[in-house]
Amino acid sequence: MEKIRILVVDDEQRVRDEIAEFLEENKYTVYKAGLPSEAFDILSKHDVDIVILDIKLPEMDGLTALNKIKENHSDVEVIMISGHGDMNSVIDAMRKGAADFFPKPFRLMDINLAIQRTTRYIGLNHKYKELEKNYSLISNEIQKNIGQQLIGKSKSMKSVIGMMTKVANVESTTVLITGESGTGKELVARGIHYMSSRKEQFFHSVNCSAIPETLFESEFFGHKKGSFTGAIENKAGWFEIANKGTLFLDEIGDMPLSQQAKLLRVLEERKVSRVGSNDKIPVDVRVIAASNQELEQMSQDKRFRLDLYHRISSFIIHLPPLRERKEDIPVLLNYYIDFYSDLLGKAVKKVDQNISKELMGYNFPGNIRELKNLVERAIIISEGDILKLDDFQIGLRTPSPGIDGVKDAIETWDLELAERILIKKALEKSNNNKSKAADLLKISWQSLDRRMKKFELS
Repeated sequence: MEKIRILVVDDEQRVRDEIAEFLEENKYTVYKAGLPSEAFDILSKHDVDIVILDIKLPEMDGLTALNKIKENHSDVEVIMISGHGDMNSVIDAMRKGAADFFPKPFRLMDINLAIQRTTRYIGLNHKYKELEKNYSLISNEIQKNIGQQLIGKSKSMKSVIGMMTKVANVESTTVLITGESGTGKELVARGIHYMSSRKEQFFHSVNCSAIPETLFESEFFGHKKGSFTGAIENKAGWFEIANKGTLFLDEIGDMPLSQQAKLLRVLEERKVSRVGSNDKIPVDVRVIAASNQELEQMSQDKRFRLDLYHRISSFIIHLPPLRERKEDIPVLLNYYIDFYSDLLGKAVKKVDQNISKELMGYNFPGNIRELKNLVERAIIISEGDILKLDDFQIGLRTPSPGIDGVKDAIETWDLELAERILIKKALEKSNNNKSKAADLLKISWQSLDRRMKKFELS
């Protein structure tokens, strides 16, 4: 989480300054107020996580101030302090939503422990709200955009949605989603989840290529306190977190071979053992995997376990690249124009008809993600209420990624453009397989990933 922001409200300057100094030493961001009116002003101007609030205050008592804080800033947690050990006040404060209560005098260390407890609750609350937000967004997306964002009007995408609908309710079946980067594999996975009976449970997405091999077991299966250096508390793994829900394993082809057998065992046994423990924990998780690599070929080349491939590929959904379903581009274009116009507060009333024609002639190596980025930039650049072709100046005006394009870029001393063209060429030649593209360019996968982000190709 970000640095916790705390507001100390006490009319005694000595007490206020003493608490604030201690909190600042413990790396918190601190605001101070001697009056409730000052506190309300700070809360209206700054994002505050916790308020330490005295009960006896000028202008109004702390319980009234607590009420106003909860009415106007419901996400803010409040710790009450009081020089009067009145149990009725304590009970009243807790009923009104206070997270904790301390009578004066108190130890600053105890206040810090209360903040740590409250911080954990804030973190959980943030996660819960993020889940609710994701659920709302994805639910609306599935309801509104089947036939639009995800499907378009192409035959191939109608087939995809039909397969999603069929497999969604067969919740024990493992699904493998294949397709190039940017085709919407995670959206399909979320769609399957939210159309299934597991929709009220957790959907957890994991990028397998981003997990260091040394942390694989701890992240996936959890660990027991003291099982290794740094294991300061018991930790649930992703299988436990996603229990009763869905675990999405993106870029599963990048998972180290040494760990694939462990994943296979869990998929077959439906039980996990935390690192450092022999106890078996039953898990009921629907696994959806995705890859932009040819896993079957990788299995033949001994770079991916064949038994794991057969285990995760019970039901395969392939997402075609955008260049193979260009009839969907106008539908997607209109959707993103409406979406970003609303999001960015731009009233786009007219769209240059040449934009769609230009986009239809473009190959989109970055697929839907690239189209989405193009439209967002264009809406930001646009002036007035007319979206013009010139607003799409980034991306579409790039020379074709051939040798002549590179030569032209070098001759004009535009080395960044030359690098961008070479990366696009490598991605096209490798069918958007980052590992193969990196090998072609003779750079590391991580270096390629950084450059793709720099040039907005990912």
